[in-house]
Amino acid sequence: MAIKLFKKAALKKWVDSLIAGGRVFGVQAKGERFAFGPLEKAADLRLDYDVTILPPKKYLQPQTEDLVKFSKGGGYESVIDSEPFVLLGVHPYDMAAINQMDAIFLKDGEVDTHYKARREAATIVACDVESPSENVFAGCMGTAVVDKGYDVLVTAVDGGYVVETASPRGEKLLAAAGEVPDASKKDMKKRKAVQEKNRKRLRKHELKGEPLGLPCLLGKSENHPVWEEKARLCYSCGSCNLVCPTCYCFDVQDDTDWTLESGRRYRVWDACLLADFAAVAGGHNFRKERAARFRHRYYRKGKYIPEKIGEIACVGCGRCITACTAKIANPVEVYNRLTEGC
Repeated sequence: MAIKLFKKAALKKWVDSLIAGGRVFGVQAKGERFAFGPLEKAADLRLDYDVTILPPKKYLQPQTEDLVKFSKGGGYESVIDSEPFVLLGVHPYDMAAINQMDAIFLKDGEVDTHYKARREAATIVACDVESPSENVFAGCMGTAVVDKGYDVLVTAVDGGYVVETASPRGEKLLAAAGEVPDASKKDMKKRKAVQEKNRKRLRKHELKGEPLGLPCLLGKSENHPVWEEKARLCYSCGSCNLVCPTCYCFDVQDDTDWTLESGRRYRVWDACLLADFAAVAGGHNFRKERAARFRHRYYRKGKYIPEKIGEIACVGCGRCITACTAKIANPVEVYNRLTEGC
């Protein structure tokens, strides 16, 4: 695979060529914050951002997504979005989250066809972090650097950007840049230094112990007082879920037009902190108490998903900490509290 050194002007020219060739979604400033959105010109791209408001998973599992169109009389048609697009500027922790979603939605025998179509349509350009956000703790979770899942990796170094392809699709994407010099050994050492630095500095909250010890810790913490203490302040708003790059729960709904002649079945993001998330037929709710819902969020991240795929379903992006107005959603704070007395 190719490893090139782009100067700033060359990178801008390359990005503009990608935009001219099809759909590109990249990180752009939204006031003082940043968000992924349709990219119209390279000048708007911000690879130096700290963290986006929503994770890039929204392009693989949209907030609202049509599944089936149906009509009176029994006719129906699956809705599959397979239009190619480039996802530009994915941070390592978000790439790690996408890799986890791949393990969930593309599991043999349980493939989600809608997710699969979008994932195969995506060409992902990841980028190493330049500006750590105030609540990131990816360094504690082993996700400050990523080595798989992406098609191209961009790293800002002194003198330009080291750009490495990791797949045939990435090679094709890089070909649009034309003649660009190869990265030197010195450039590669600079990239390694950036990544080593990120492993140390993306630790705004320090986790006690190793992440892979969380399933065992949670296994003996079901009745810990922290669940009730934190839940007393919880608004059950679900903000922590909705900004999380590894939350993938959804609700499926049907909607018919006013003529009752046709309609659609679609899915929307759901959140386990919402009061009615666990409501079922007959008026029952098996997670009616806020403390039970609050605890479930942490068990899902630190125990249930690891038991399925062998990875902790928290990548340390810190979005939940920022989004929570009650200031109770910090996973590091909760997990560190559980270690007391253990």
